[in-house]
Amino acid sequence: MKLCEVVATSKRISATRSRRAKVAGLAELLSDAEPGEIEIVVGFLSGEPRQGRVGVGGASLWAVKTPPAAQPDLDVADVDQAIGRIPTITGRGSVARRRKLLEELLGRATSDEQEFLRRLLIGELRQGALEGLMMDAVAAAAGLPAGLVRRASMLGGEVGRVALAALTEGEEALLAMSVQPLRPVRPMLATTSGSITEALAALGTASVEWKLDGGRIQVHRSGDRVAVFTRRLNEVSSRMPVVREVVLGMAVSTIVLDGEALTHDEEGRPRRFEQTMSRFGSREATDGAPLVPFFFDILHLDGRDLIDLPLSERIALLRTTVPGEHLVPRVVTDRVAEAEEIFAEARRNRHEGVMVKAVDSTYEAGRRGSAWLKVKPAHHLDSWCLPLNGATGAAPGGSPTCTWGRATRCTEGS
Repeated sequence: MKLCEVVATSKRISATRSRRAKVAGLAELLSDAEPGEIEIVVGFLSGEPRQGRVGVGGASLWAVKTPPAAQPDLDVADVDQAIGRIPTITGRGSVARRRKLLEELLGRATSDEQEFLRRLLIGELRQGALEGLMMDAVAAAAGLPAGLVRRASMLGGEVGRVALAALTEGEEALLAMSVQPLRPVRPMLATTSGSITEALAALGTASVEWKLDGGRIQVHRSGDRVAVFTRRLNEVSSRMPVVREVVLGMAVSTIVLDGEALTHDEEGRPRRFEQTMSRFGSREATDGAPLVPFFFDILHLDGRDLIDLPLSERIALLRTTVPGEHLVPRVVTDRVAEAEEIFAEARRNRHEGVMVKAVDSTYEAGRRGSAWLKVKPAHHLDSWCLPLNGATGAAPGGSPTCTWGRATRCTEGS
């Protein structure tokens, strides 16, 4: 496949706001790609080569003033090979050798192709081919349900890899993809609802649980190995010794859990979100407040994938596997008054609000669905509250906290 075909498709999908037109354009190009080109094309149209960022700076790229080629000549495989060579050029004289490689590559590209390549290499290619669109395009090109492709992408990692399997092996290859402990899974996300009443009206009987004001974590265990990943699937295991200790204490051989990590002050109250996230940013664990896990979902247990089970069954397994002090507080109900009560309890304990989740929902990822709804206060001040009436609530783990209500004095930033 010629690079000019990819560039032309990129221009077309950039020029339209129609999701249907974008998906159709991407699917048409993917259908024309040879097996060895599929992952390359997916990377190019997703805005990043399959090798990731290869250390080429914008200044050095735009400094290369090689005249453009008169006619398109480059194949996508040629470009992929050149990009793959860039990070291998190291040592003395590497700057000059990298520049020569870029000059040779850009010298074979037309004016439009040069601009495309420059923006691709520095991560500034804005063409509207977001991951969700690309997965829908893969489904359309392969003639498969979009939900199956999204599920495979959640489990199989990079969209390019899933696209190759879908377009060359079909449905069976995607169905065979499973949760692999120690390999991160794309997290399920939520949409926002205006109120508890609206959320329950949409979902009926639901799990209403505290939306903790912490950092999302996904924890994997296989034997004695424990890996902790952030929402963006970056591994941060070395920063979370308490999480490792908690998960190693469970009577399991393999497990994958979804949850939040929090830090607490000397009185056991949750610290501000910014303080918790600063611990996520620390390169190693320190003597400061540790990150403590609280789990709300389970995706895999002792060789069995659970993502296709309804949430009600996953909750039951979670409760029999994870110690109660490390579970996110929740109630399963269809009553607004009961849901409002747990919402108020979460707010009293310094958390964001609640998540309302359909009890019959499976664990889906890749885009925000309607099975998980988050409800926050309509007017929220990022403040801590000091109780005036002596009332307290209980955070996960049973620690006392302040009450959020009329009889409070709020001190912003304290």
